[in-house]
Amino acid sequence: MRSIDETIQLIRIGEQPGGATNSTTQVCSSTLADSPWLFDETSGYGPGASMSDTLPTGSPTQGILPREYRQASKAELDLRIRAVKHAMGDRLLILGHFYQRDEVVQYADFVGDSFQLAQVAKSRPAAEAIVFCGVHFMAETADMLSTPGQAVILPNLAAGCSMADMADIDSVTDCWEDLEAVFGTEPDAQGRAPVIPVTYMNSSAALKAFCGEHGGIVCTSSNAAKVLEWAFERGQRVLFFPDQHLGRNTAKAMGIPLAQMPLWDPHQPQGGIETATLQDSKVILWHGFCSVHKRFTVEQIDMARQRHPGVQVIVHPECPMAVVDAADAAGSTDFIKKAIEAAATGSTFAIGTEINMVQRLANEHPEHTIFCLDSIICPCSTMYRIHPSYIAWVLESLERGTILNRITVPEAIAVPARIALERMLSLLPPGSPTPSAA
Repeated sequence: MRSIDETIQLIRIGEQPGGATNSTTQVCSSTLADSPWLFDETSGYGPGASMSDTLPTGSPTQGILPREYRQASKAELDLRIRAVKHAMGDRLLILGHFYQRDEVVQYADFVGDSFQLAQVAKSRPAAEAIVFCGVHFMAETADMLSTPGQAVILPNLAAGCSMADMADIDSVTDCWEDLEAVFGTEPDAQGRAPVIPVTYMNSSAALKAFCGEHGGIVCTSSNAAKVLEWAFERGQRVLFFPDQHLGRNTAKAMGIPLAQMPLWDPHQPQGGIETATLQDSKVILWHGFCSVHKRFTVEQIDMARQRHPGVQVIVHPECPMAVVDAADAAGSTDFIKKAIEAAATGSTFAIGTEINMVQRLANEHPEHTIFCLDSIICPCSTMYRIHPSYIAWVLESLERGTILNRITVPEAIAVPARIALERMLSLLPPGSPTPSAA
């Protein structure tokens, strides 16, 4: 099957991906077919799932990409990228997230989720430069876990994350002060703090540092339950941010009633939650979400079951609770990948996660029928800001001795953030998921 990029371009000229005309395949934005540098100077996340989300003031922006890279053909970019990779050898490490377009993933030395790739960065001290084909918070984590002499580079500075942006350090600090006013700061008879902060990996370095400074921890989608167990051993309740759905789905699976999981709205006084409700809470959820996974619905699952009897529906835990409940299984990107790899030949899967990953899985496993729950093509807006033109630009500059788009976390933030990350690392069992070499 064609890549998502190729499919979008065929739709643009009115052709069916299989070759016929008058396609019924749809995209969520016609501008997905445009080159990403057309959006570098605009105030938004770009076309795709997050295009309706509000970009915070002061978010990183990408300057103008030089014309030679904007005008280079796919074949020319390929030659130039591979030439630098060959010349630099082990001094260069290119990391690619599962959600990147195929046209980017082909250059990655390792492919995985954000945490797996950060682990690779930590384990490759010989690499002088790490080009992280992902989004901003991922590059921040790689910088904090790599050595001081390594340069972490984000090919397009506009590749952020709308969910990560939904919880900022000022709003979380204000929330924490409100919670201290309600609960106080003294531990209970068992020595448990009133609240333990837990941040999802999909958050800024500043929020990871906040957790490190306040007895908290970082979690991933694959270890969220273990992290909550760790937090409940140390606290009476948890403040979970920024993704409400991962927090709700994880806590519900642990047996925590929905009534004890109020939703904190940072735009409302005291989060819009009554004091009595806070007093009875176990998990205080933040009003954040992933716009990619918010697109999946129970109706899509029902339709998949009608059209494909016996289909296995697997969704990411960032999906809304009703979708997770209606699916056959829910798990991280690595969980989804391994479930498909272990399935009997001829299995049919409907997958609820980012469409570039789903399409890649379908191409890698022709022995199965694999399709995305959402029939409308709508990739992650910010992952889609990375393009081979930006990779060629930063690589050739690097070869000439100039480091572009370096992501550096100040030590004042990195030190406490590493504390929260190390607490999470201590919970990972031997044989934890590892990224794949590309």
